[in-house]
Amino acid sequence: MTTTRRAAALISGGLDSLLAAKIVIDQGVEVVGVNFYTGFCVEGHTHAIRAKDKKKAKRNNALWVAEQLGIPLEIIDISTDYKDIVLNPKHGYGANLNPCLDCKIFMVNQTVALSVLEGGDFDFIVTGEVIGQRPKSQRKETMPIIARESGADDRLLRPLSAKLLEPTLAEREGWVDRDALFGFHGRNRKPQMELAARFGFSDYAQPAGGCCFLTDERYSAKLADLWAARGVRDYEMDDILLLKVGRHIRPAEHFKLIIGREEGENRFLEGYRKQFVHLRTVDVQGPLALVDGSATRSDLELAARLLARYSQGREHDKVTVSIQTDATLDTISVTPLAPTEIPPAWHVGG
Repeated sequence: MTTTRRAAALISGGLDSLLAAKIVIDQGVEVVGVNFYTGFCVEGHTHAIRAKDKKKAKRNNALWVAEQLGIPLEIIDISTDYKDIVLNPKHGYGANLNPCLDCKIFMVNQTVALSVLEGGDFDFIVTGEVIGQRPKSQRKETMPIIARESGADDRLLRPLSAKLLEPTLAEREGWVDRDALFGFHGRNRKPQMELAARFGFSDYAQPAGGCCFLTDERYSAKLADLWAARGVRDYEMDDILLLKVGRHIRPAEHFKLIIGREEGENRFLEGYRKQFVHLRTVDVQGPLALVDGSATRSDLELAARLLARYSQGREHDKVTVSIQTDATLDTISVTPLAPTEIPPAWHVGG
């Protein structure tokens, strides 16, 4: 009798992981999906908040991939342990604050621990990595580093680029047919999209570079600004979420404003108003603003003028703004700042 081999496939929700798992499934391997929650993924948060994203699918793409493949999916929260990867990446950052190489090593290592590879639940691990697709983590010379430092060694199979790499255990043992694997490379996603069409997949997440906010230049600038202002490289989950929302304006080193850009963001920021000094316009429609830091009275007056600038009273001579501190509600009348009075450097992340 032929033994059915089992594989754990890292499922990000993107096209590459969908295809990699499908290729292995079609060779008769039993596949179980594994998805890791870091807190930094775009989907499921900003798309649910902002009106401009209303038409975007409100779905967990990893769950959607698992459904398309007909496989079980285990979602694992690694947000606490992942913090050390973000703060102290052994292999450094990519173009922004993305610790992509350390991230991949960590996730594969977590899958090794989950799968108990040595005679345990899974025979090998599958990822959707493509040589040359990521300048930091997906290069031919980094592939062995990921396999070695994660502890997966040659039980790590990359079906999309396997023909450009040394044969792994699954290939040598005949658990998968190497001739049925691929040799994709580079950043051009057209070969993957053509393969998806052959498999009959459509409506998949657009292959535009992953869902991690840490790869985003503006988000990374906000995170770096947060660390600089607090004088410590650290963050909490609320920090991660708030950095995704609103305009972040820092008029001085010791405080910044987070100003909602639309109704959805204002509703989201409402959930934090008890944790922050907050401002809102009284006599005209306008956004909610949170004050992060220690603002003086004159700072709050400046904050009120900034808020007035982003309200419907921006052209008025005066706008009334309420300022709510821990136990005090104050109301002041201010002149909205003119655009020329707001230096570009105040806008954190551009």
